[in-house]
Amino acid sequence: MYKVLITTVPFGQNNRLPIELLETAGVECIINPLNKKLTEKELASMVSGVDLIIAGTEIISDFVMDKAKNLKMISRVGIGLDGVDLLAAKKRGIKVSYTPDAPAPAVAELTIGLLITLLRSVHVSNMQMHQGKWSRFFGKRIANTTIGIIGLGRIGSRVLNRLAVFGTPRLLVNDISADPELDRKFKLEWVDKETIYKESDVISLHVPLTAATKNMITEKELSMMRDDAILINTCRGGVINEVDLYNVMNSGHLSGAAIDVFEEEPYFGRLNEIERCILTAHMGSMSVDCRTRMEIEATEEAVRFLKGQPLLSKVPQEEYDVQQQGLLFRSEE
Repeated sequence: MYKVLITTVPFGQNNRLPIELLETAGVECIINPLNKKLTEKELASMVSGVDLIIAGTEIISDFVMDKAKNLKMISRVGIGLDGVDLLAAKKRGIKVSYTPDAPAPAVAELTIGLLITLLRSVHVSNMQMHQGKWSRFFGKRIANTTIGIIGLGRIGSRVLNRLAVFGTPRLLVNDISADPELDRKFKLEWVDKETIYKESDVISLHVPLTAATKNMITEKELSMMRDDAILINTCRGGVINEVDLYNVMNSGHLSGAAIDVFEEEPYFGRLNEIERCILTAHMGSMSVDCRTRMEIEATEEAVRFLKGQPLLSKVPQEEYDVQQQGLLFRSEE
C-alpha cells in the first residue's frame, strides 16, 4: 500500500472529493497532524516511508528528501516552486507536478480588492470606526490612476482583464518580454521597472521568486516611489525586503501597501505596526472554487502517478533551468 502525506492545510475542507479520490486509490493517507505550515525539520520528521507528498508552500529540500527514502513524487497544490528543491528531486528521480492555472483567478481578484481598499482607505476607516472615530478620507478612482504591473503571466494578465471594467487608467507594464496579444487588448506602455517605481500611483507585483527577483524591491526602489504611492504584493514573499518596507512606511513614505505573502510564514514582523499596511495570511488562492480546484487537480495528478498513468501537469523543464541558473532556494538547515 502506498503512503501519501498531505502537508498543505486546510485540505478537503470545502470539498471531500480529493480525500475520496485517495481513499478510492487504496492508499494510506496522512493529513498534516500539526494543522499548520510545517517547518523543514517538522516535515523531515514525518516523511519516513512516505511515497508521495501532496504539498503546500513548506520547504521540501534536499535535507527533507534525504529523510524520505521512499519518496517518488511531489504534487504541489499551487504554483510557486521556490519551496521545492527541483534539482534535488531530479537527482533522486522524484517527479514533481503543480497546479499553475487553478489559483490565478482568485489571486487576481484579491489583488483588485486590495487595490480598491487602498485607493479609498477602506481599511483605515474601518479600523478608526471600530475605535469610535469618524473620519472621511478622500481617495482616487482606478480610472484616474497610473497603475504599474510587474509580471504579466497567468495572474498579472488577469489583473489587466479585471481592471478594464473600471475605465482607462494609464497602464505601465514590465515583463521579460512584451506580449503582442496583450498589446492588442489593452493600451499598454512597456517600460523598465524604474519608470514604474517613479511614475505609478499603484504598483502590483506578479513575479516568481528567483535569484533575479529576490529583494527586487528594497529601500532604494521604495524611495523612488511617489510619497502617496501604493504597493501590492500577492506573488511571493522575499520579493520585497520587509524590513526596508517597514522602515520606509514608518518614515511616512507611501500612502499604503498590501502584503499577502511573506518571507517567513506565519508572519510576526513589524509591518503589523503600520495601520495603512494591509496584511493578509497568504490568502490569494483561498476562494472556495479555486482552492477546491487546486486540491482536486493536485490529487488527480497524484492518483495518475500511483496508477502508472502519464502526468498532465508536470513541472516544465524551464522551471528546473531557473533553479539551475540560481534560484535562491531557502533551506532552513
